[in-house]
Amino acid sequence: MRFDWVDGFELRVTEDDGGVTISANREGLLSLANHLRALAEEPGQAHFHLDEHNSLEEGSCELVVEKVV
Repeated sequence: MRFDWVDGFELRVTEDDGGVTISANREGLLSLANHLRALAEEPGQAHFHLDEHNSLEEGSCELVVEKVV
């Protein structure tokens, strides 16, 4: 799966009281939308992981998005 990042993206995922918050600038939201579209178009079951060591802002928790068929 190919990820298409928009230049200047900022994307953070935090957890608080059992909830998850995704915070992003415009470029971050567009990038996440690109990833979701790529996942939707991937044949079969697929998923992606993002964390602070892989594209998310420092202090972010891991984000796993999975497509089920």
